[in-house]
Amino acid sequence: MHRVLVLGGGFGGIATAVALRERLAPDDEVVLVERRPTFVMGLRKNWALAGTSTIAAGERRLASLSERGITVVAGTIDSIDAGARAAVVDGERLEADALVVALGAQRDPDAIPGFREHAIDAYDVSTSAANAAAIDAFPGGRVIVGIFGAPYPCPPGPYELALLLMERFEARGVPGGMLVFTPQAGSLPILGTEGCAAFDGHLVNAGITFRAKTVATAVEPGSVVTADGTRFPFDLLIGVPPHRVPPVVAAAGLTGPSGWVAVDRSTLATRFDGVYAIGDVTAIPLANGSPLPKAGVFAHQQGDVVASRIADTFAGREPSAVFSANGMCFLETGHGRATMVAGDFYADPPAVTLRDESEANFAAKEAFEQERLTAWFGG
Repeated sequence: MHRVLVLGGGFGGIATAVALRERLAPDDEVVLVERRPTFVMGLRKNWALAGTSTIAAGERRLASLSERGITVVAGTIDSIDAGARAAVVDGERLEADALVVALGAQRDPDAIPGFREHAIDAYDVSTSAANAAAIDAFPGGRVIVGIFGAPYPCPPGPYELALLLMERFEARGVPGGMLVFTPQAGSLPILGTEGCAAFDGHLVNAGITFRAKTVATAVEPGSVVTADGTRFPFDLLIGVPPHRVPPVVAAAGLTGPSGWVAVDRSTLATRFDGVYAIGDVTAIPLANGSPLPKAGVFAHQQGDVVASRIADTFAGREPSAVFSANGMCFLETGHGRATMVAGDFYADPPAVTLRDESEANFAAKEAFEQERLTAWFGG
């Protein structure tokens, strides 16, 4: 009998646990640890803020995974002992034959003075309802959608949110303009200079001003302060805060020079035997110097690969599954249409393009969520 300990009940953690349960022997144990009682896909954040749907409509209870034969432990991870493939959860030590770290990227709004007091945190699911109400009540004025640090989960997300909000404000007749800024060299650096220019056209056509290479260092009442002393005034600020690895991951000695968990890009193995890391907690450098985007589709693929390799190892077979980084990210452009950032991210240089926007892509995004929720939690 073997036990696998999966830390984190997000996209990657659930995908890994479900794939393990399908591949392992019936008497092998799959243990999923998560402090939150429910799961919801990150794509719902923008729908909630833009008023097109709610968080609750896509929320599922993690405890229901027990019906699939997965042991769900609701608790806070106190520490990780990577060398022993173990973790302490609410004071109880859990040991395993294999350990998968899928704890994601943690928001760090306090890294920017004034952010918590003056900005709507676009990535805080717990405050989505209140934030949506504040946006709905906005009478008009200067709007900023700001990216305060990189890397961050779902790189297209802030731009999608800006486009959806512009559509909503126009429909309501809300006056004012919008600025979107990022500290990065371009809107979506993985696309290269030409690809970024093509995407930036969507922002321009929507009446959105875009600024790259804008490093925000503080938020004051009514203005964003940048590293060069420039102040951008706002009446409504919606921000993506800096992100980092959860402190418990850093304390376990799992992080590399990047500050994120370093893994073998093909196998997702860490430097500790039998310990893997997947999803947003990792940093995988690409040929062009950019990191692999922190996206759910990649966490899902990585979870499948890790589950297959663990199952082969337990069965005495040579593991063969590898992560190829072929994937896509949806990006809604408004009016029931979406584009995709898609291709071979491991190519040299990355062979990633911006697909034409269409209603079919938007329908595919909706199906992406529903198909996975059904597969994991049932109808």
